[in-house]
Amino acid sequence: MEEPFRIEDRVSEVWRDGDPILWWNGEWMTAGMLFDMAEDSKMVLYGGGFRRGDRLMVLMPNCPALLALSIACWRLGGTVVPGNPQAGPEAVLSSIDAVDPCAVVVGAPLEGSFTSLSESPVPVISMSLDAPLNGFRGVDTSISEDHIALLFSTSGTTGRPKVVPVSHENVLSDMDQALKQVSEISDDEVFLNVLPNFHTLGFIVSGILPLLFHFRQAILPSFMPVDRTLRAIEASGVTAIVAVPTMLRFMVAASLRMGMRFSSVRLVISGGDRFSVDLDSRIEKVFGVPVLEGYGLTECSPILAVNPSYQTRKLGTVGPILDGLEWQIRGLDGEVKEDGEEGVLWVKGPSVVSRYFRNPEVSAEKFVDGWFNTGDVVSIDGDGYVSIMDRAGDMIIVGGFNVHPQEVEAVLSSYPGVKEAVVVGKENSFSGQIPCGYVILDPSASVTSAELISYCKGHLPHYKVPRKIETVEDFPRNSLGKVLRRVLRDNLNRGSR
Repeated sequence: MEEPFRIEDRVSEVWRDGDPILWWNGEWMTAGMLFDMAEDSKMVLYGGGFRRGDRLMVLMPNCPALLALSIACWRLGGTVVPGNPQAGPEAVLSSIDAVDPCAVVVGAPLEGSFTSLSESPVPVISMSLDAPLNGFRGVDTSISEDHIALLFSTSGTTGRPKVVPVSHENVLSDMDQALKQVSEISDDEVFLNVLPNFHTLGFIVSGILPLLFHFRQAILPSFMPVDRTLRAIEASGVTAIVAVPTMLRFMVAASLRMGMRFSSVRLVISGGDRFSVDLDSRIEKVFGVPVLEGYGLTECSPILAVNPSYQTRKLGTVGPILDGLEWQIRGLDGEVKEDGEEGVLWVKGPSVVSRYFRNPEVSAEKFVDGWFNTGDVVSIDGDGYVSIMDRAGDMIIVGGFNVHPQEVEAVLSSYPGVKEAVVVGKENSFSGQIPCGYVILDPSASVTSAELISYCKGHLPHYKVPRKIETVEDFPRNSLGKVLRRVLRDNLNRGSR
């Protein structure tokens, strides 16, 4: 018999009603309780006019209700759009404009943060974190294909947000191949679900993967405070941790401070950012196992490569590319390179999306004849293990959150007297990176760094605000006048060592 090609069908098949499925607020919820919550939410959605192909935006912390609402939405043939509650009302309104949802569901604890969404063209509905949806009204919008499970926003390398349509097939193919590759995963795993759900690593790998393969999961609304996360790992018996390097660094420091060790943990996977190998031995000291590093992109649903086991891992690499994916290394001119040469990674396969949502121009640039340009410069050794050499884009990752330089530069450049601005990432032992800015002022202008930082605080989320801004005569440039960001970044980081 063929396996179901939709997420909600696969999930329903593998769980019995009495199975413990989610650890929440110190107690285990059964699969039957989750599915009842999903069915009740489905009926409320349907009664409020939710149609096949509708898109539902959710601004919620990690919680049982988010998973139940997602299942409900998929059962009706809809698409879930996880949004970033920390981005602020202005960014949320921009996202609403980009994805055209029929409604926005906000987790009850966050409701007060979005009073300004009264300007929203669509209804904003509050929802408890562990109960079914209670009332719904959707508006008519243009509908999407019912095979699209999720829409995620990503800035990528262009600076303006792109929306990635991830299908049910994309998710199922990627999770099947990832589970096949990582031989360390056992049948009785308990996953930690604490990553932000508006990223694919959090929503799909920490949330959906356990549901698909009958793994229990411990859900926390957020990673901070870290002490709470560590106590939850201990109390729920977490065996598998998927985290970004910054989170691992915080957990290690807090564990050593609190004198905690975790005998239940047998698998730690790092993704979402480059892993510093010096952290590996410290993680093993606390959790009893070292790290398996992986690599992925939103457009790849998200896992592209991962180290298979502790016996075969190569520290400093992200492991081999998953089976079922084809790959090529190309030069910037698009020519395929010889084996062993460094270049830009292109991939194709059933877990790779086919386009961006309502963005044919950028889709045509990044998706060519079925191949996707990852924008990452890599090298692949004779055993197939991938080393990430550099981001072809210049994304700054602050505590696991993506900061695109162009967004911050646009704010800086809008300040009177600023002629040009460049923002790069400086290495930081706790947050991974911090944004730092360089500005060229108009000849008659007199602007201080403190003024610019204060201005940014009024226009950007805190993690996007540059910690340091320096005035310069000019930037390093190539022969075409293009700013050489890498030179600025390297000089900045060399000075911090």
